Amino acid sequence: MRFFMRRQNWSLPYFIFMLIFVVLPLVLIFIYAFQDADGNFTFDNFSKFISSPEAANTFVYSIGVAIITTVVCILLGYPAAYILSNKELCRSKVMVVLFILPMWINILVRTLATVALFDFMRLPLGEGALIFGMVYNFLPFMIYPIYNTMQKMDHSYIDAAQDLGANPINVFTKVVLPLSMPGVMSGIMMVFMPTISTFAIAELLTMNNIKLFGTTIQENINNGMWNYGAALSLIMLVIIFASELFSDGEEERASNEGGII
Repeated sequence: MRFFMRRQNWSLPYFIFMLIFVVLPLVLIFIYAFQDADGNFTFDNFSKFISSPEAANTFVYSIGVAIITTVVCILLGYPAAYILSNKELCRSKVMVVLFILPMWINILVRTLATVALFDFMRLPLGEGALIFGMVYNFLPFMIYPIYNTMQKMDHSYIDAAQDLGANPINVFTKVVLPLSMPGVMSGIMMVFMPTISTFAIAELLTMNNIKLFGTTIQENINNGMWNYGAALSLIMLVIIFASELFSDGEEERASNEGGII
């Protein structure tokens, strides 16, 4: 009983969960990536990736798809988040729920619905369908963090800018945009990271004719090539980790600039 009276002990189940399902898989990926089929230490898995044009081209193509998806989500998501957070433009909370509602549905169900939509409209499945499906699936993940940041924004800065004679364009570019950048950076990471690693969406929306980096990893693991698949996973994790560090730095800089303004 005394064990449960200590608050620090309440975090023990979460610590065990993270240790088993987060830390241990990452350690296994790292170990397998530097081993061959016989368990010997080697760099051949990474050399194979560098010397394989198909894997390298798939990796570059996946980054391109992720960048296009992220940019389109910003162009569509930022105005939507701005309208939803503006009480004068959107007075109904129902609109907010409608934008967030797709996040409650499984991503595979949404993708299958997209396939059915393209089939109903007799549109071909391919690269266009892939970009459309990516944007459709991950757009709410761009809208919500921007909307959440704008909701918590200190509107006294906007009032002060308006009192000083700033026009609406200057208010947006000098006040609203810098203050909303932490939400934008969070949205970029929430869209970019899963897009670069997904494989199910590409398989369904292109009839497996277009492969992303996640598909390459899945195929190698399914074919028993655990070591090479782990090496590819480690490369992707390094890219995501580097993107996360860049995002944190940009988010901190944006917050500081917003505070100065």
